[in-house]
Amino acid sequence: MPQYAQAMGAEVRKKTFTRAQRTRYRERLNENLETFEDFLSNGHFAASGTIGVELELNLANEDFTPAMRNTQVLESIADEAFQTEIGAFNIELNHPALDVSGRGLRELEEGLRAQLNHADARADEVGADLLMTGILPTLRPEQLQDPDWMSTGKRYAALNTSVLQARGEDVLIDISGQERLRFYAPTIAPEAACTSVQLHVQLSPAEFAPAWNAAQIIAGPQIALAANSPVFLERVLWHETRIELFKQSIDTRAPEMRAQGVRPRVWFGDRWITSIFDLFEENVRYFPALLPELAGRRPQKTKAGAPYLHELRLHNGTVYRWNRPIYDPGVEIPNLRLENRLLPAGPSVLDTVANAAFFFGLVRRLRTSQRPLWSRMAFGTATENFLACARDGLHATVYWPGVGEIPVSELIVRHLIPLAAEGLADLGVEDAVAARYLDVLRERARTEQNGALWQIQSLERLEERGLDRRHALVEMTRLYWDHMHHSGPVHEWPLP
Repeated sequence: MPQYAQAMGAEVRKKTFTRAQRTRYRERLNENLETFEDFLSNGHFAASGTIGVELELNLANEDFTPAMRNTQVLESIADEAFQTEIGAFNIELNHPALDVSGRGLRELEEGLRAQLNHADARADEVGADLLMTGILPTLRPEQLQDPDWMSTGKRYAALNTSVLQARGEDVLIDISGQERLRFYAPTIAPEAACTSVQLHVQLSPAEFAPAWNAAQIIAGPQIALAANSPVFLERVLWHETRIELFKQSIDTRAPEMRAQGVRPRVWFGDRWITSIFDLFEENVRYFPALLPELAGRRPQKTKAGAPYLHELRLHNGTVYRWNRPIYDPGVEIPNLRLENRLLPAGPSVLDTVANAAFFFGLVRRLRTSQRPLWSRMAFGTATENFLACARDGLHATVYWPGVGEIPVSELIVRHLIPLAAEGLADLGVEDAVAARYLDVLRERARTEQNGALWQIQSLERLEERGLDRRHALVEMTRLYWDHMHHSGPVHEWPLP
């Protein structure tokens, strides 16, 4: 199976752009959009069924503080499957695409383990450890002021400059959860704290809209199950703080723009869709370009006749939907993918693949339903569910069609896991493979111990023993690292 292209995150040639470049880019975007609409109607796309995974990782020193050495780590790993992320203490792993049917999910688990074991051994040679967690708990305020916080590369510098220019002032981070954190950041460095898992599923044009709608409606329960980011800059905030932190850290809106209802760059959306085109059209209509780099004199089409649409794809990579549409012109045949971006990294490889099984199975089951759930739920309710689950994790209460208000853990066990099982069976996943991952999810929901709750309760216990917050976070992260390597799924992790 091929590895999916990384065009949206491709390097750019410049760090700043002129007004003339922005004007021409806007014109090219509209031209791309017209071409894309025509190609959706007349083009031939790859069949559905293929899946892919991207996993972002934190780098830590021996004392579990952030290791600002991703260049050295990547040189040591020497594998093109590993790439930089915006933070110098982050890297990203790209697993090759594979077929979900049969033993595909088990192959994904085995492949991720092999890649991570190799990378971990090579990172150790340059004094760094890999951690799979949504936010590194030991990250401190002074480390986001470090002039070397950002990875090398013009794309990251250009993105930082464009966000700050559009905003016109420093970035305000203001999050209230179990505790409150409020400060101004002079750069978009807080965004680098957010490490995630991105799940890809390949779809035909006709399948895309119901799959996206299904992904939106399950986003709340999905994030409740997987929450793993409760601590940022030594404060306990949301169970999945990453959701609100990412939104605020690259918000291009000044306060006046927010008051006027201008859409944020990190966006859940505001309506159900009827076509993938709806999302690309919204991107062009609502969001000014952050990286307005023109394609230049490149070929306009692949050898197979698929348009490259460089500007449209680059722009799509700077509109941070939690469920993002992807058009990939490919090499031999183009494909459409749904990229699910809302999950945090970790806690373990088994947990990660179980989270993927939940997503792939539920999306399959719900998108093929005779009476779609989104015809019975207001989009605003799906948004409220999503935010409630990000704040409260498996302790949240949500609304579900035909059920009403229900604790999300009960909804997952009684209703969603059985639906995911039906979807996985429909995808041709072997029964024993599906059971392996659904059993993990069932026990996690039943015990309500996801990564976030384990971190929160572990920190409380360590502080009760007399450790101050900073030392308790270091010890909690050390225990997390040890369990990540040597224990089972997170619901089995003992508290200190």
